[in-house]
This record gives sequence, C-alpha cells and structure tokens, in this order.
Amino acid sequence: MTQPRTAPPGQAEPPALHDRALDNLTYIRQAMERAGSFTAVSGVGIVAIGLIDIGAAWLAARQATANGWLSIWLGTAAMAVVIELTLTSRKARAMGQPMVSGPGRKFALAFTPTLLAGAILTAALTPAAPRDLLVGTWLLLYGAGVTAGGAFSVPVVPVMGVSFMAAGVVALLLPATAANWMMLAGFGALHIVFGAFIARRYGG
Repeated sequence: MTQPRTAPPGQAEPPALHDRALDNLTYIRQAMERAGSFTAVSGVGIVAIGLIDIGAAWLAARQATANGWLSIWLGTAAMAVVIELTLTSRKARAMGQPMVSGPGRKFALAFTPTLLAGAILTAALTPAAPRDLLVGTWLLLYGAGVTAGGAFSVPVVPVMGVSFMAAGVVALLLPATAANWMMLAGFGALHIVFGAFIARRYGG
C-alpha cells in the first residue's frame, strides 16, 4: 500500500494545507459566534420603527391634552412591537435561527422584563406624571432592555441600548417642554441610525 507523502523533517507543510487549516479555523470560530449570538435582529424593522416614531412625534405635538399625547405614543409602541417581531421572525427563519430556543430565547428573556417594568410604571405614573419623567423613564428602561438583550446579540445592539439610556438621562434633565423632542431624537433618530447600520452590516 502506498504511504501518504509527508514533508521531510524540518520542512514546512505546503502553503495550501496551511491556508486550508486557517480557513477551517475561521469557519469554526464564526460558527461558534453565530451559535452564541442572536444575529437576526431586524435592522429594517428598527428603521421602520424610527420613521413611524417621527410621524408619531409630529402628531403628539399637536395634541391638546395629556391623554391625547399619551395615546399617540402608546399606540405607536404597540405598532413598533408588532413590526419588529414580524420582521425579526422573518429574518430569523431566513437565517435558520430559532426564535424560541438558544440565543433568541436568551435575548427575549433579557429584553422583555424591562419592557414590562416600563408598562407597569407608565400605568402607575399616568396621568399625573410630567412628560419629561415619562419620557426619561421610557428611554432609560428601553435602553436597559436593549443593552441586556444585546449581550446575546451583535456588538452594536448594546451600544444602541446605552445610547437610549443616555438619551433618557438627558430627557430627565431637560424641562418638560422638551419631552416630545427627546422622543423624536431617541425613538426616532436613534432607531433610524442604528437600524440602518444593523441592516447594512448584518444582512437586513
């Protein structure tokens, strides 16, 4: 039987074999990273939410009552949840990433509690709470949820979360008259900027 040829002692292996080994290691490393991260967050969905929020800010600024202002933003929040869940589910199916197990489940478990806390605090604070307190609370808790969920997602997601938290701090420092502008800057502009980056860098 013919024995496989090996390089003489002291002689390096052929470059082609070395290159293939590096390619295999790179593939394995990337596969492990994908297995540990939920990369199906929809950047397109985040951009869509930002655009809707800009329209909501325009409508909310024209409301004569606090209840009218609040209704606009609560309705917008419900729309945002539906949009992002729908587009993220579609992207996850296309990528072969399950939504209910593995990194997707960890992302949801880390992200959801702060949203629930925001809903409970909104019910407890309204209608007496000033708008700056509401907006600061929304931005801070949303940012905290995104940061926590981002630990199981692509690196830009935690950065997005911290940016929302910073916007929340600014909203609490500014007078109540700036509340709607902070909603526009936070939930509108930040969503568009980070969503566009995610869509371009991570395939939608």
